[in-house]
Amino acid sequence: MAIDAELSLQPDASRYTLACFLADVVERNPQGVAVRFEGESLSYADLSKQARAIAKGLVAAGVHKGSHVGLLMANRPEWIAAAFGISIVGGVVVPVNTFGTAAEIDTILRHSDAATLILQRSLLKHEFLDELIGRHDAFRDGAPGQIRCDALPALRRAFCLGLDSARGAVEPWSALIGGGEGLEETLIDSLAEDVTPADDGILIYTSGTTAQPKGVLHRQRAAVIQSWRFAEHYELGTEDVVWTAQPFFWTAGICMSLGATFAGGGTLVLQENFDAERALDAIEQEGATVIHAWPHQEKALADHPSAAGRDLSRVAKVNFSSPLAPLCGIETDEWGTHGSYGLSETFTLASAIPATAPAVDRERTSGKPLPGMVFRIVDPESGAVLPPGQAGEIAVKGLTLMRGYYKVELDRVLDADGFFHTQDGGSLDAEGFLHWTGRLSNLVKTGGANVSPLEIEATLTQYPGLRAGLAVGVPHPTLGEALVLCAVRSTESKETVTEDELRRFLRERLAVYKVPRRVLFFDEGELAFTGNQKIQLAPLREAALRRLAEMGVEIDGHHYSEGDL
Repeated sequence: MAIDAELSLQPDASRYTLACFLADVVERNPQGVAVRFEGESLSYADLSKQARAIAKGLVAAGVHKGSHVGLLMANRPEWIAAAFGISIVGGVVVPVNTFGTAAEIDTILRHSDAATLILQRSLLKHEFLDELIGRHDAFRDGAPGQIRCDALPALRRAFCLGLDSARGAVEPWSALIGGGEGLEETLIDSLAEDVTPADDGILIYTSGTTAQPKGVLHRQRAAVIQSWRFAEHYELGTEDVVWTAQPFFWTAGICMSLGATFAGGGTLVLQENFDAERALDAIEQEGATVIHAWPHQEKALADHPSAAGRDLSRVAKVNFSSPLAPLCGIETDEWGTHGSYGLSETFTLASAIPATAPAVDRERTSGKPLPGMVFRIVDPESGAVLPPGQAGEIAVKGLTLMRGYYKVELDRVLDADGFFHTQDGGSLDAEGFLHWTGRLSNLVKTGGANVSPLEIEATLTQYPGLRAGLAVGVPHPTLGEALVLCAVRSTESKETVTEDELRRFLRERLAVYKVPRRVLFFDEGELAFTGNQKIQLAPLREAALRRLAEMGVEIDGHHYSEGDL
């Protein structure tokens, strides 16, 4: 495929709704296996039936066009069926981060105005249902289907997978499905027909530069367009078996893994949580041809003692730079996901070149703007548009750009010309290729997730004994960046505040990926301050790197040196 070729796989633009997307992929391959989960298969036709049954149940439960429905589930078939069911009736899918703490989950449910919640009972150490009932009396004491909770004022119904009968106000999965059994199929068809590509479709929560997660509100069309685009860029087909560790509560999991696999007519292999040995079992036994995992997960797979003895010969689509490539027999760089740029606000890709483009092109650029997307490079201070070749801040607008941040005035998000300023640095060359150079803000990207140091700093204000605690990102070979907390003890707590204690404190209040890998203690005299007595972040990061190198501190086996400075 030519580097700047228009995409041809996508259907007519009027069908850029999730309901139409499901209908289209089912029509192309009705009896093909859509999902493999714990040894069980689900065909495309069966998935559609399940989604429609859930859509009926949601209508019976009072969900209508524009209703926000929280979805607190791991990567499993019910998540997929529920997401499509919500979309069929015109509801807005609100994926809830299963890594989140109880407080983070409540924050998302309240901020999103979720009127209905669909959840699974438990996942690993998380007892979602017990925790929900334990912290909200209204769930424990209310009658089934009659939630009245001051802490979550919009929420009215909750349906739980893995629950045999009602527990307080929380209803079992069977009540969701059974509630809609008397509704006609024609009603569901009519509801789906009234949903347009421009309607609200998905509300994604992601860490930003503020202390609280931001709600990124996307139209129906964003996820659909990106699903077709990924399938075309990655050249996915009915023969592909895609194993993924990308969670469905972020955009990459939704379109790069789920949607793209379906757009190509392939099979998606799911596991609720990442475990290297179980993942290798599934990749080998299911004959996976594609692996989607974060770099640190790929390293864990490659480093597992059993990896060398596995038959991974069917895997053809994994980055050549991945430690898995040699185990899969990949000897040349003929396919790769480099050569692209995107973010949650554009529902992943905003620029790209095909995965089969020459390696030199994939390595030297971040691709060209995708159809319907427009870039500008602007001066970060003045906002003035900069000419080709000059570095500045990347600004973007177009077809898959978010509608905006939920509950935030649009003029605080977009400039006067409708461009979103990304806080990423880069340039456009004379040929129109984008060159991304890194973050301009202090946001840390670790293991594929964005983490706001401000969120960690705000949490630490609850911890006695600290003068200051700021998180920075340091280079890491598999995570991209590793979080390191730079802490200054108060005079009274010199002996009592420890690394283990601080990390334990944060683990109880933040999702695990937001907890710094190491804590480094500094005296105030070792740090640089601004005129208004704020710690300067750039010198702090350099101080952290020097300390890691001088003390021989390692993170996941990586030893820091002068070369990291």
